[in-house]
Amino acid sequence: MPWSTFDLEMMARAIKLARKGQYTTQPNPSVGCVITQEDKIVGEGYHIAAGGPHAEVHALKMAGEQAIGATAYVTLEPCSHYGRTPPCAEALIKAKVARVVVAVTDPNPQVSGRGIEMLQQQGIKVEVGLHQAEAAALNPGFMKRMATGLPWVSVKLAASLDGKTALSNGVSKWITGPEARQDVQRMRARHCAVITGIETVLADDPSLNVRPQELGSLTESIDLQLIKQPLRVVLDSRARLGGDAKLFTKDAPILLVSTQPYSQVVQAGWPEQVSHLQLPAVDGRVPLNELLKHLGQSCNSVMIEAGATLAGAFISAQLVDELVLYQAPKLLGSHGRNLVELADYQQMQDLPHLVLTDERKVGVDRRYRFTFTDPNK
Repeated sequence: MPWSTFDLEMMARAIKLARKGQYTTQPNPSVGCVITQEDKIVGEGYHIAAGGPHAEVHALKMAGEQAIGATAYVTLEPCSHYGRTPPCAEALIKAKVARVVVAVTDPNPQVSGRGIEMLQQQGIKVEVGLHQAEAAALNPGFMKRMATGLPWVSVKLAASLDGKTALSNGVSKWITGPEARQDVQRMRARHCAVITGIETVLADDPSLNVRPQELGSLTESIDLQLIKQPLRVVLDSRARLGGDAKLFTKDAPILLVSTQPYSQVVQAGWPEQVSHLQLPAVDGRVPLNELLKHLGQSCNSVMIEAGATLAGAFISAQLVDELVLYQAPKLLGSHGRNLVELADYQQMQDLPHLVLTDERKVGVDRRYRFTFTDPNK
């Protein structure tokens, strides 16, 4: 479909608006909306937080009666069902808009197209596909979970130039600089859950929470009270974690995942934010695919912050969508600890297939984003 320059500009503006909600809308998607009369913007808005008004509602409120006969540009198909808020398709119908331009349809196969159909049944012209790829990229976790039931999985790694994560004695603070560590905080804030392993907890005693004071410039642009702490997931196959971990001192949810029950004494000492999931062992370990199915019931995206063994296990099981690597201008030496533990590959075609999607400088370090793809497709 030949889109006008104005159409392109307005959807680009809606996508920019949607990005404002990427830290606060979980588990809802980030959505933006722009309403125009001829060549003038009369209303715009974005979804700020789950449970609150959707993007279309904010934009319609701003537009008022100027919405009559207007065009609405929306980054995601307007919802057609009653949840915590009424359907946005219904709101657009009541406002008497004449045309709706949708970037991408709802990925949920059970509801996809219903919002569009509601609008069309009321005589509203609907056009779909403008800036589709860019709009879908706003919400990779939502798009994947609605289609497959599994969350988007990102692995975060930090290493030296020679691919080491720590000195041979385990010392790793700090490989990367403060700007990279702030960037990791922002990455945590965009994910519903952070997964780590028991070995990392026993060795480093991390908190794994989002620390507002370390979010950098983000503190100037959003209401920090709207940022939800991610669910902190600890894989503890043999139920070894005691009650003195730093994790327990932070008022944020924790999910302990084991293949064995914890003792009643240990459970009695857990704070109220702790829950437990016991899964049947596979080769003595937590089954990662079953874990992701469980998290996919409520989480759009999860972030792996773990040691070489667990990070490598997720990669080897082909469960990772994205790898984010922070590389510091340091050399830790040949005896340092390796980045990930993977199989002893014998053929080049057996290697995981990575595609670089973004590269940039973050302070003194560099950040690389890769996606995993199937080379046979």
